[in-house]
Amino acid sequence: MSPAPLPKDIAQPLERFYHYLHSERGLSLHTQRNYKLQLSQMAAQLVELGLSSWQQVDAGWVRQLASKGMRNGMKASSISTRLSSLRSFFDFLILRGVLSANPAKGVSAPRKQRPLPKNLDVDEVAQLLEVDPNDPLSIRDRAMMELMYGAGLRLAELVAINVKDVALSKGELRVIGKGDKERKVPFTGQARDWVGEWLKVRKQLASPDEKGLFVSKLGQRISHRNVQKRMAEWGQKQAVASHISPHKLRHSFATHMLESSGNLRAVQELLGHENISTTQIYTHLDFQHLAQAYDQAHPRARKKK
Repeated sequence: MSPAPLPKDIAQPLERFYHYLHSERGLSLHTQRNYKLQLSQMAAQLVELGLSSWQQVDAGWVRQLASKGMRNGMKASSISTRLSSLRSFFDFLILRGVLSANPAKGVSAPRKQRPLPKNLDVDEVAQLLEVDPNDPLSIRDRAMMELMYGAGLRLAELVAINVKDVALSKGELRVIGKGDKERKVPFTGQARDWVGEWLKVRKQLASPDEKGLFVSKLGQRISHRNVQKRMAEWGQKQAVASHISPHKLRHSFATHMLESSGNLRAVQELLGHENISTTQIYTHLDFQHLAQAYDQAHPRARKKK
């Protein structure tokens, strides 16, 4: 059964727009087909809502359209494409004097969720870090991985550490995070022990004037790419099932710390996140966990006995 024909005041502007895309914009056939598919589906929804012309569309309807797409399981990228098509069409109507403003201009698409790396479990971390310290490079690599997992550093933060930033006796690091913000990070246990072991042999590799804590075999501050490469190689050597990356170690630190402590604010500080919402996403924290923490901690959340 074919769909009901669109009202004239909805169909005609669309046909003019399609002609404009073909004759004046010169877009590819694929792009033209995509515009036509998106806009025809939105036009049908417009009619379902009882609207009979594009002049009746407002920002509320556009937001409703995006929300309906999310409820129907549309990907964020598909909703973004749909809104982009609508904005272009409304810009065309403004150009032709049909509309005075673009109701889709202020409506943003939902953010595309970046997939988080799967964290390692505690046994996998132990398996990875059983590195045989038989040469300075192995000691360096174990120190880097112990520190990445033990302090939850970003890759850029790890690479940027200078020898003078390490207070080994106190178990403290001076770290420069995003936006050149400085923070102190505790590191104890295995992380401190292995950084200490590395400092004993560092002079065998480092150039005399090199300030960086971790250096390559050429004696200069180690590069981001070199760290990534070495960690991936150790994952293979240690027969860890999943691919090893610096970010995965940081993510594992955050997840394990949160699971053990339940202290979201502390994990936020340790990771150097400006907003706690970033920490919530980063650690897969679900609402139930947050609600439980709130019920236990907030003085007015507890019921009177």
